Amino acid sequence: MTTLPVVVAIDGPAGAGKSTVAEALAVALRIEYLDTGAMYRGVTYEVLRRGLEATDVDAVARVAREVEFVQTRDSLHVNGRDATAQIRSPEVDAAVSHVAANSAVRNEMRERQRRWIADHGGGVVEGRDIGSVVFPDATLKVYLVASPLVRAKRRVAQHGGDVEEIARAIAERDQRDSTRADSPLRQMPDAVIVDTSDRRVEHVVDEIVSLVAQRTKSS
Repeated sequence: MTTLPVVVAIDGPAGAGKSTVAEALAVALRIEYLDTGAMYRGVTYEVLRRGLEATDVDAVARVAREVEFVQTRDSLHVNGRDATAQIRSPEVDAAVSHVAANSAVRNEMRERQRRWIADHGGGVVEGRDIGSVVFPDATLKVYLVASPLVRAKRRVAQHGGDVEEIARAIAERDQRDSTRADSPLRQMPDAVIVDTSDRRVEHVVDEIVSLVAQRTKSS
């Protein structure tokens, strides 16, 4: 009998813990991990580096088709430049939603993400449209949530800043992501909701590992 690749789709809003949980989960499951948000941030970084406007639909689409990534668990090189730190900058934060709303960019990134899974024989993939659009037949779909205050405090702990200001920025990002025309952020009916607000990462990972075991055993 052919064993199908394990694909775990981790979705959820900014600050819910997607990257932290997904990376730890991949280690626990001994499979690869892909941060799709870093891909959109990589495109945004290159758009800004070239002096282009993030709202210039055609120019941004060209960048997405041309850009080359070398991505590992903890780094991202864009066209040969180490952009690991730059993709988390306030400038990229402010522009990435516009880039991610570009349908041509999303089409290109989705194809790359699907090729990545094929090349790696499965993996843990996190983003905002993974279970809904990119991998609707994923082994397991998980939708992470956390309270707005917790999400803001996490961002401040990682990158600094004012909690109230960060909370407003997160709310605005949620609004843009959930109302965009192409692949909006949404919770799928068959996704398991996991609230990470007051839980340790290892406890969340243990829960998801158990869910994956149940799904793979039943299939």
